[in-house]
Amino acid sequence: MALTTRHWDRIGNGGLTFTTLGFGAAPIGNLYRAISDEAADEILARAWQAGIRYFDTAPLYGMGLSETRLNRFLRSKPREDYVISTKVGRLLRTCAPGEQPDAIGKFFDTPARKEVFDYSYDGVLKSFEISLERLGLDRVDILYAHDLDIYSQGGKDKMDARIEEFMAGGYRALLRLRDEGVIKAFGAGVNEWEPCQMLAERGDFDIFLLAGPYTLLDQTALDSFLPLAQSRGIGVVIGAPYNSGILATGPRPGAFYKYAPAPDWVLERATRIQEICARHNVRMVDAAFQFPLRHPAVVSVIPGGQAVTEVDSNAAAAGAKIPDALWADFRAAGLLHPDAPV
Repeated sequence: MALTTRHWDRIGNGGLTFTTLGFGAAPIGNLYRAISDEAADEILARAWQAGIRYFDTAPLYGMGLSETRLNRFLRSKPREDYVISTKVGRLLRTCAPGEQPDAIGKFFDTPARKEVFDYSYDGVLKSFEISLERLGLDRVDILYAHDLDIYSQGGKDKMDARIEEFMAGGYRALLRLRDEGVIKAFGAGVNEWEPCQMLAERGDFDIFLLAGPYTLLDQTALDSFLPLAQSRGIGVVIGAPYNSGILATGPRPGAFYKYAPAPDWVLERATRIQEICARHNVRMVDAAFQFPLRHPAVVSVIPGGQAVTEVDSNAAAAGAKIPDALWADFRAAGLLHPDAPV
């Protein structure tokens, strides 16, 4: 299957070509439930068969398990045929079996390692070196500073302190790696748009991975960050396009929004979205996937996949035909930000 691609080159170093459908590799790190190595291989094989050539991972995902599973799969693929990103900001420490934390309640049956935040110069370089070993690579295309946000750090004051630590140390390490050509680009992978804007205003960032705040349910990134990114040629990758599931499963009991049970206002808004999609005979998941791609700063959307059927659904969403009238009805119903491009 041929997926559409977008070429991005901000600083004249040849840039990168993304498939507009990428693969978020947290699920193959046993996100929410454990899967076997064989199941992970099948999922990755189906993603490749579907035409996906952008893969995003991180040390956090399964305490290194996601990176090692990608190593096994990508080892036989020509390096120039895919784009890969991983993250820095956490070092993994070995610990006794059973003593590893539950990785904020998301990852299960992981190697005996625990995470330590470290955004220092040496910490970023060490994290990158270890990730290369787990991935079996001598370079990656993108490094993101991981989770410099309020949600992950536990409050704005703590986030601000981590950003200061990063700008004083880790940021300089990323500049060095980019200058040396070991990476093509760097940025941050976060759950909120505000730290993206803070960082973009303070440094020379190429690309951001934004998980959540530019979807059919949350378009607050349009207030100021996305216009800034577009004006500076900064690329944006959209993670969590289904807001942890509700835009894929629908507003059913137990549906999740941003890693927690969906509140009433989200259930109500998702119901209205679903009703308009039904009138146009469009799957809500198709509209949810394609909406962020309408913004010119967005280079790829990377939903996860923890089963072959989920990969197939994402591929179908990427190729679905969405009538213009659907977006017009969303706008008329007040479901789109006034500046949302469709």
